[in-house]
Amino acid sequence: MVRLQRARFAELDAPTLHDLVRLRLDVFVVEQQCPYEELDGRDTEPDTVHVWARDGGALVAYLRVVAEPDGRRRIGRVCVSTSHRGRGVAAELMAEGLAACRDHAPEATVVLDAQVYLVGWYERLGFDVDGDEFVEDGIPHRPMRRGS
Repeated sequence: MVRLQRARFAELDAPTLHDLVRLRLDVFVVEQQCPYEELDGRDTEPDTVHVWARDGGALVAYLRVVAEPDGRRRIGRVCVSTSHRGRGVAAELMAEGLAACRDHAPEATVVLDAQVYLVGWYERLGFDVDGDEFVEDGIPHRPMRRGS
């Protein structure tokens, strides 16, 4: 069983920050070979909420919620370690991420850019496709939204 946590950047301790960046780099830069700028400045914004799951001492899943200028909340950087995929951790993580959205902006529309192979999974979480397919770092994505 994993333990879910969330915090803003100023509340993160150094070991947790290290662990979440390490997981993001392992999944996005190494595994998916996405050479984009992982540390994009959005992590430190005052309204950004970091959500993660630990199993024992290991950080095994992560996402962040950022506030967009138009008031929407954007879920991104969703990742789960290879050791914990297929075990329901991502669904638990998303539930906590959506709870963070409700807690900080109850009326806000929640948006994300889903890798195409995960569109059906996000639809089961209440998201709808909200635009045309696009390619980012060689990976097909679809914009999705939840709420008005």
